Amino acid sequence: MSGTAFRFGAERSYPLAHAGPDPRFSESLVNSVAAVLVGYGYPRFAALEDWAALESALAAFLYTPQESNA
Repeated sequence: MSGTAFRFGAERSYPLAHAGPDPRFSESLVNSVAAVLVGYGYPRFAALEDWAALESALAAFLYTPQESNA
């Protein structure tokens, strides 16, 4: 990642507040991330469960979890 400067002690950018649907979080985004992984030598995504797991992992990274009323 040339050109990216990380600073110790910098405030985190993620997870994002999540108040509702986000049009940026799309099937195209998940496909793009999968393509990057495959490009780095990871196995191709063949099973629907793999796609669903990737989508869940991305959502967990990107967005603040919903508060539970439990």
